[in-house]
Amino acid sequence: MIASMASGTINWRGKIGSLAHGLGQILYGMTIYEMVRDLNKQRGMIERLFILAVFGDVLGVPILPPYYALRLLPYVVPDIQRWRYSMLRERDLTDLCDQEIG
Repeated sequence: MIASMASGTINWRGKIGSLAHGLGQILYGMTIYEMVRDLNKQRGMIERLFILAVFGDVLGVPILPPYYALRLLPYVVPDIQRWRYSMLRERDLTDLCDQEIG
């Protein structure tokens, strides 16, 4: 009897917790989701621009002297492969639809 009451209490707590989590996600989506998405896009563009300025010679665009590039290399090594793919991939019309016009 006591075990069934304890599991019933836990079950209600789980349901209330999942309901609160769902309502929190709805509120997040209605208020700041778009702003967070735009900030993440801007951050990605700034990172790509920084890596292009520092390691542009990988693509054949020498901008900075190699000394500074070598000093920054340990911090950028994990992102170089992903950056090269993002810079060299083909763009199409669906990429333009994701950007705001105006």
